[in-house]
Amino acid sequence: MTKVLMAISSHDVLGDTGNSTGYSVSEAAHPYYVFTAAGFEVDFVSVKGGTPPPVVFDGEEDDPEIVKFLAEDAVQAKLAATRPASQVESDDYAAIFYVGGHGAMWDFPASPDLARIAAGIYERGGLVSAVCHGPAALVDLRLSDGSLLVAGKQVASFTNEEEDSVGLVDAMPFLLEDRLKERGALHTKAPNYVGHTAKDGRLLTGQNPASAAPLAKLIVAELS
Repeated sequence: MTKVLMAISSHDVLGDTGNSTGYSVSEAAHPYYVFTAAGFEVDFVSVKGGTPPPVVFDGEEDDPEIVKFLAEDAVQAKLAATRPASQVESDDYAAIFYVGGHGAMWDFPASPDLARIAAGIYERGGLVSAVCHGPAALVDLRLSDGSLLVAGKQVASFTNEEEDSVGLVDAMPFLLEDRLKERGALHTKAPNYVGHTAKDGRLLTGQNPASAAPLAKLIVAELS
């Protein structure tokens, strides 16, 4: 059975704003159900392990897949038992999918274990994918030859304009679009909150929450 590893942030504090943050439930739920509908097995990993902090944004409360994801016992049991990245090996997985949410901006780039897992999957011929703020995991991700995975590749992520639209430019540790460009990525984007994905070989990325399910469908197509 094809196995996909979904990586989720453990970080729950939004900089020095005093507000909470975490992973975007919509960016986990929509891909999860795309993957499972395709017959894939899905595991979760986080930086620290245990239950990651969920965030449901305004207007998403009645989304049927979000409601289902938060209520489904099997899903919530998996999330409660999320393994820390330090205890996960890449060998079992055909793809890794980095879920967004602002928490990813802090703990994804700082996790050598998440980078190790992704590099291992990629160098074995698997897929590395990330949506919205999930590409924060890619900014310092190096392959075994020392090269940056994103250098010279088409990459989508949450944009500077989208960050400005939610008033969080100053709260972020860095601007994701800018950092990816600094790392040599060929950043590509659509207007704010329009679904947009980029595929460059076995690196697949999406811009925003609207891109999460389309990105998962791209992954299914690649692995099927």
